[in-house]
Amino acid sequence: MRNNKRVLITGIITLLIVALLGAYRMPYYIYKPGSADELDPIVQVADGFQSEGEMHLVTVRGGQATPIQWLLASIRPYHQIYPLDQIRPEGVSEEEYYHAQLRLMESSQEAAKVVAYQAADKDIEINYEGVYVVNVLEGMPAEKALKSGDEITKVDDQQVKETNDLIDYVSDMEEGDTVTLTIEREDETLQKEIALAPFPDNPDKVGVGISLVTDRTVEVNPEVTVKSGEIGGPSAGLMFTLEMYDQLTEEDITRGYQVAGTGEINYEGEVGRIGGIDKKVVAASDDGVNIFFAPNEEGREGSNYEVAKQTAEDIGTDMKVVPVDTFDDALNYLKQLEPRTS
Repeated sequence: MRNNKRVLITGIITLLIVALLGAYRMPYYIYKPGSADELDPIVQVADGFQSEGEMHLVTVRGGQATPIQWLLASIRPYHQIYPLDQIRPEGVSEEEYYHAQLRLMESSQEAAKVVAYQAADKDIEINYEGVYVVNVLEGMPAEKALKSGDEITKVDDQQVKETNDLIDYVSDMEEGDTVTLTIEREDETLQKEIALAPFPDNPDKVGVGISLVTDRTVEVNPEVTVKSGEIGGPSAGLMFTLEMYDQLTEEDITRGYQVAGTGEINYEGEVGRIGGIDKKVVAASDDGVNIFFAPNEEGREGSNYEVAKQTAEDIGTDMKVVPVDTFDDALNYLKQLEPRTS
């Protein structure tokens, strides 16, 4: 009887420990390779053209670590562990962070529409709905004045319709100069006077210390729908643009290849740096991708392209890593390819 009781207690304790190791959330965040998903089911242009090959959206999986996940990530290649406050700023809830990432995804889709439809010479109309604060950088002047979700309507007496209106306005200012931002917060209009300071990771550049997103509505013809689900962040911009363009034009720009890549895209078609590119190279290679586009960052040392190329060499993949600075770079590379023969 005593032995049975001992076994029962031991079993209960063991189950509790296992549950704790599998469920307790540590103050760490883990990033690891995700997947390379075909974009055909995600991006759908009305009456769009079909292609022999496929464009792929490459993801990085991330989440707050449990003790078991932390242990596994510490020994697995291309798994990275970060303190939670480096990923989600203090005071920002998980829900707020998630919605901010979704807003960045929506913004990347809008930019992709603009670039793809203009390149394909299709009908497009852009309406500006506002500029919103996505994140406030820790230690920068805006930290105590602004918060995620604030809508910025003016800088001093100048209207702010898109992010570049604010960025361009402060570009020639110096450390210590001040600007007055007019913001809308929870149905209240506020004015915040903020001094400019150097960015910690770029001392030659000054700002108030915020990341912004422009809320636009873009009307296009033919219509396009993007079903990205719970995927967040701006890094799929380049691949959304290529997929839209491919469906809008009769020419098959895939040339029969499996094409993937990454990079934030702006409304001028420029491709920007993203995080976790080594993990995306691994994910794309595992899913049989032939060509992978990586932000070249105009050839700077330590660029996304350099990291992607080195990762491809390290894992011994046959996948071709291609540097791009613009959408046109990627498009021109595909157009000069010989069609793939099976």
